[in-house]
Amino acid sequence: MLTCGRSRFLRLLPLFLLPQPPEDRKNVKKLFIAATGQNAGKTTVSLGLIMNLEDQMKVGFIKPVGQRYLETPRGRFDEDAILIDEVCKLDCNLDYMSPVTVGKGFTRDYILGRITHSLDQQILDAFAKIADGKELVVIEGTGHAGVGSVIGLSNARVGSLLGAPVLIVAPGGIGLPIDEVALNLELFRKEGVRVVGVVLNKVAPAKLDMVNDITRKGLEKMGVPLCGAIPEEPFLSGPTMRQILGEIGGRLINGPDYLDNHIERIVVGAMTPHQFLDYLAPNMLVITGGDREDLILGVMSSYVVSAAPAEHVAGMVLTGGIAPHRNIMQLISRTTMPVIVVQENSYQTASRIHDLTTKIQPTDMAKIAMVSRMVRQHVDLAGVCERI
Repeated sequence: MLTCGRSRFLRLLPLFLLPQPPEDRKNVKKLFIAATGQNAGKTTVSLGLIMNLEDQMKVGFIKPVGQRYLETPRGRFDEDAILIDEVCKLDCNLDYMSPVTVGKGFTRDYILGRITHSLDQQILDAFAKIADGKELVVIEGTGHAGVGSVIGLSNARVGSLLGAPVLIVAPGGIGLPIDEVALNLELFRKEGVRVVGVVLNKVAPAKLDMVNDITRKGLEKMGVPLCGAIPEEPFLSGPTMRQILGEIGGRLINGPDYLDNHIERIVVGAMTPHQFLDYLAPNMLVITGGDREDLILGVMSSYVVSAAPAEHVAGMVLTGGIAPHRNIMQLISRTTMPVIVVQENSYQTASRIHDLTTKIQPTDMAKIAMVSRMVRQHVDLAGVCERI
């Protein structure tokens, strides 16, 4: 009969008390997509990986802990899980793709002991359902390695719970990504999680080769390979009129069929019409007061003289809760340009739009195709698969 000392038994006891992973977890390859911070590009890399691998193997997806979620008729789900579900059609139940969403008051209730069920077991059970019949499960984290610690579900701990090796997404550059990877690396290693590599995202195109070479050498000194460097693409960072409407609200008074117009630049109309016309450019969002009929007419004239839809402004947001005069509305109605009326003033509206986190939407087909191509071209997919 094997025995061990009391002190050794007490050290091992927590391992026996942890929820035990289902057998399915041991028979499927896993890859946890983490990052050094929020909005680093985890969803971009996750989506690109899945789209390029789903023809080669049966792939599943799970976002164990979601902080940005949508309320749907079926329930509350993380928005990234909804994106993957609608775009990739992975034959995964959305209920299991987004098992834990941190809604309003959730953190407070957890700290006060009002969340009585096991979040660990909830995630393990969902993962087992997702992994059934799959060869690879892509697991998307949220924020840096420590995010979620307040509810006992940091990214590092979830990676450990699921026994998943980690691919870290970091910002483009040299010093910043290496410093941030070093911090995250320590927490993952403390939880016993293996980091299989790093992908840099939003690297300045002109510096791509230099950053790739030097950062690769810097990461190798830390024992972590660089698996790719994705160049910055402004098109992916710009919102659409649909996202503007969804985020700032307001009333849509024209152009419902053209809400997927992509926005590259924003101008606030607070100058004379003559100056204003010099600022107008294709794919631009115009923010101006609903009573600035001179500027609205300027936008209309620009729209009329544009030779092709690609040269049109993307849309207008009219502030102050003021709709244009009915005669001007008749001109607007003859265009396809989305026009939104909001109650806030122009400064408040511009600030809200500036602070938006641009997320790829299921309807952003051009962005989705670009993500697939960029990940295929700039990430060592074969090397990542080999390491997991």
